[in-house]
Amino acid sequence: MNILFVCTGNICRSPLAEGILKSKFAKKRLCGIIDSCGFESFHLGDLPDPRAQKIARANGIEIGQHAARLFSMEDFDRFDKIYVMDAYHYQSVMQHARNDQDRKKVDFVMNTLYPGKNLPVKDPYFEHYPAFEIAYHQLDQACDRIAEKIAINEKS
Repeated sequence: MNILFVCTGNICRSPLAEGILKSKFAKKRLCGIIDSCGFESFHLGDLPDPRAQKIARANGIEIGQHAARLFSMEDFDRFDKIYVMDAYHYQSVMQHARNDQDRKKVDFVMNTLYPGKNLPVKDPYFEHYPAFEIAYHQLDQACDRIAEKIAINEKS
């Protein structure tokens, strides 16, 4: 299964989610492409925020090679599931959707834990390091659920 994570600048939440899920895929020997992107170009090509890299490294995950990129229409074709971090990202992705098939791929990442609640992963960018720890914890739990579900589906 190919999975895309979307946030604002693609330097905090979405590269964290990408790194976390890649780690879980490797541990469970799952196959698929995992990527992340954003909607704002002000960080295009940038590495993840140093605080995001720090929390990832503290949990045995390296995200320092990621370069921020923008969401593109081709992402609907490349990915089976597109997870967003909050309502802004959801609306942004849905505005680009070409049809119902595209729209069915999009969901809030936290709906993996709290179905239908559309809860956000709070943006830690304008906060101090503890906010990155909270975002990491939320994303780690959500990615656990994603990986578990895919593992079960692959066995069936």
